Amino acid sequence: MDYSRNIKILTWQGFFIGFSLWAPIAAIYFSKVSGSYALGLSIFSIANISGALFEVPTGVFSDKIGRKYTTLLGGLAYTLSGVSYAIGLNFWWLALGAVLGGLGRSFYSGNNDALLYDSLNKSDKKEELEKFMGFIGSAEQWALGIAALLGGILAYKYSFSLVMWLSVFPLFLCFFTSFWLIEIKDKIVGEGNIFLHLKEAWNNFVGNEKLRLLSLSSIIGFGLSEAGFQFRSVFVASLWPLWAVGLSQMLSNIGAAIGFGFSGKIIKKFKSINILWIDVIYSKIIDLVALFIPSVASPALMSTTSILYGPSSVAENSLFQKEFSDKQRATMGSLNSLGKSISFAIAATILGLIADWTSPRIALIWGQIFGLVAVWLMWKLFKLLRNGAGEEN
Repeated sequence: MDYSRNIKILTWQGFFIGFSLWAPIAAIYFSKVSGSYALGLSIFSIANISGALFEVPTGVFSDKIGRKYTTLLGGLAYTLSGVSYAIGLNFWWLALGAVLGGLGRSFYSGNNDALLYDSLNKSDKKEELEKFMGFIGSAEQWALGIAALLGGILAYKYSFSLVMWLSVFPLFLCFFTSFWLIEIKDKIVGEGNIFLHLKEAWNNFVGNEKLRLLSLSSIIGFGLSEAGFQFRSVFVASLWPLWAVGLSQMLSNIGAAIGFGFSGKIIKKFKSINILWIDVIYSKIIDLVALFIPSVASPALMSTTSILYGPSSVAENSLFQKEFSDKQRATMGSLNSLGKSISFAIAATILGLIADWTSPRIALIWGQIFGLVAVWLMWKLFKLLRNGAGEEN
């Protein structure tokens, strides 16, 4: 059986997911339709809350029913989400799209990493996990970069509505291509009772100090950084014209694409934990400087943090996959994604409220300050690994 086909399809699906023309103008579009920054950002929160609710059931579904069927359902949910966003008559249509988008992401989150790992294992390429994670991440970021530039220009020259409808087609391709995936027939199956399966997966987190620190840092860091990134377009729009908002995001995506492409080599040379530590420090310094001293150069400066995003994402995922147990691989990934979704929902709500009370820039500054907790957790993990706990990379 040629399981390498799965790797190619997952790479293409990464590209299709990334080719989201609405990404650079999403926060602006949601805020316009809903009437406030808080309600606009709440759409992202709803997507992540719904994703959180679905995370664990879809992870268990993947481990027990199959990776292929999970990916199919994820593609379908993403497509329906795009249609609902595009209709976008009012807040409630956006909220429906957010719920469906959260469902789609929950089907993909733990499942697709597990499918990649299983496919590489079957192809005797497990040691190349970081390399192929990097390829998939790079494909998504190149797509995001191209779509960001086009989306900003199309929104400026034509309409937000056109951008939203054009974004539906690549989501449909995610669903369509899933029919050609090959199921991993003889993967290890966990405990038959779902609650015992969840308990065993949870105990794996509780009993592993490295996994606890990595997961907590990931959860808190993702919630604040992703909420800030989604809201950044509003800050950029205060410094650059609307058509250039997409250019700012394109610069970030190109940097991330390059970083993802070289992730395997970079991690092999510098080790995963070093990459994570350097990324969190560099990003924090650059973002604070750009926000405390706002200028026309601030968006470009903030885009430079994306260069380390690819290697750090791959390093984090690689560390997770090597700590997860085989029979709860997707479920453990979904438990971590559950925490990240809840964290994002809370962070987006707080930043939206602060922005309504003050300004988008002040809200982003507070997001950076709150994020110091994740820096402290990463430092503890760094010391733990340096003091003899060991690291595969």
